[in-house]
Amino acid sequence: MKSILTMLLSAAALAGCAHSTPPERFYSLSSGMPAAAPASAASRAPLYFELAAVAVPQQVNRSQLVVTVGEGRVELLEQQRWSAPLSSEIGQVLSLGITTELGAVDVYRTAAPDAAPVYRISASIQRFESAPGKSALIDAVWSVRRAGQTKVLACRTVAEEPVPDNYDALVAGHRRAMARIAAAVSKGVLALAAGGNACP
Repeated sequence: MKSILTMLLSAAALAGCAHSTPPERFYSLSSGMPAAAPASAASRAPLYFELAAVAVPQQVNRSQLVVTVGEGRVELLEQQRWSAPLSSEIGQVLSLGITTELGAVDVYRTAAPDAAPVYRISASIQRFESAPGKSALIDAVWSVRRAGQTKVLACRTVAEEPVPDNYDALVAGHRRAMARIAAAVSKGVLALAAGGNACP
């Protein structure tokens, strides 16, 4: 009788393990980014910029990864999550990307040196689409304006990266897409600083 009870308890424990919830996985867009600026940045005067909070579509601005699973249909992945709200993730990776590209300093909510030109950057994500096995797509509208001046460079960058059918690869694809957007914004800053008004 005792051995039967032991067997029943063991079976119940195994059944519980079989139906346990899989562990949550957390992803970051900024992890693994290069820290060094290109050598060309060292030859320029220091650049300062302010990146305002990035606007992100409400349907994807949540903790869970939101993936496209069919025509007009999406799923929220409860076990696959961003390490911070997506708008914060995008703002951080964009700021770090521009900093790296230009060897610049993001002085948003801090003070820049006296008389130093500061470039104000705004960005709005129009689409942030995740399709495992297909692509990671980011469609961004952004603008650059030198503080104290009225001239504005307003542009759009669409970055799409093919990705395999797994979530690590999907997030890596979004990192590459954000790097392309950061590079475009950085070129916009340099263009405006040189007196140009053409989008990269």
